[in-house]
Amino acid sequence: MQRLPGIGPKSAQRLAFYILKLPESEVQAFAKALINAKQRTGLCTKCFHFSEKPICEICSNTNRDSNLICVVADSRDVIALEKTREYKGMYHVLGGIMSPIDGIGPEQLNVEPLVRRVSQENIKEVILAISPTVEGETMTLYLCQVLKAFTKVTRIAFGLPVGGDLEYTDEITLARALAGRQELS
Repeated sequence: MQRLPGIGPKSAQRLAFYILKLPESEVQAFAKALINAKQRTGLCTKCFHFSEKPICEICSNTNRDSNLICVVADSRDVIALEKTREYKGMYHVLGGIMSPIDGIGPEQLNVEPLVRRVSQENIKEVILAISPTVEGETMTLYLCQVLKAFTKVTRIAFGLPVGGDLEYTDEITLARALAGRQELS
């Protein structure tokens, strides 16, 4: 279990002892649930988000704005954005971000299907919602250059977290917070 992300040696040991104490029927049910989830879950053929069907629930929802695409690195980002209940458009999951050091370029990601989607459909805006790491910034700049010929390209604002103290905030975050400021009414 230590190979799972975020699980260190102590957590792995706690989980292992917990599972060993469970009745065998519960362990078998848990193992069966994991196997079923792995076998039944694939990727949406349109946006590449996890789905049990060829087209995910978001892409098949006719109440969503099909002219708006939010581009994210992976499905965890879709889930995080959906929890806000603010975004009502479509998504496109890249399946990671470019990392030349690790040999990951646009060819290893779902960039070509995104470009095809944006160039062939009536997309009014693409929102880039990629984390502001060095790799994320590179990915954002690359996608902006590729997509701006077809539609309006924007990015989510970055700034201070609610409850954060200015004195403990790094300079880049403060600069972005200032640049992304909004007029109060």
